[in-house]
Amino acid sequence: MKLYEKVISLIKKDISQGKYKAGEKIPSEPELMKLYGVGRSSIREAIKTMAISGILKVQQGSGTFINNSFQEVSIEQRLRRADFDDVNAVRRLLEKEIVKLAAQNRTEEHLQEIEQCLENRKLAIQNEDPQLCADADIAFHTAIAKASLNTVLSDLYYSFTLIMRNFFLAREKQGISRFAMNHHLHEQLFKAIKNQKPSQSQSVLQRILDNNY
Repeated sequence: MKLYEKVISLIKKDISQGKYKAGEKIPSEPELMKLYGVGRSSIREAIKTMAISGILKVQQGSGTFINNSFQEVSIEQRLRRADFDDVNAVRRLLEKEIVKLAAQNRTEEHLQEIEQCLENRKLAIQNEDPQLCADADIAFHTAIAKASLNTVLSDLYYSFTLIMRNFFLAREKQGISRFAMNHHLHEQLFKAIKNQKPSQSQSVLQRILDNNY
């Protein structure tokens, strides 16, 4: 995690704990540098990013304020409350573009990483370990996201996996059946990406998500 990202995380934490409230001014740059133990550039990058996302509002000559319209419930918290259909729908939107780009842009190094994750997934199923299955499945799809060579999509997908993990564990109370049932589809997805077939990759992904319940 980059320093400015850590600052964003700390400021969000302070907001959630009531240290900074909606409409209130946050400390000046020098104070924030002392408070979070980072340099001026990290503070400025954090403030700029949070202003773009609507959390902060910078007023020239007055300072930086918590936006009045800022919702204290984070996107992560809202996603954790979402039902499985909604989560799967968002996952479908993200991954359809990801697998298409991965099939077009993957390198041999990417393929080696994806294939290793696929093997780890198989071993986790054989060991009948739900936690390892969830970890291996997420690692497989994350490796594909990296192969897309679109860092924004890859970062979005990584953030989304934090939510997916909870759904996997809630779904797999009876063991690793879902992971085992669709492993052959994951093998097909790898082959489609390896053979650089974007449409086939999307078709296989659709089947994976249709059997994700």
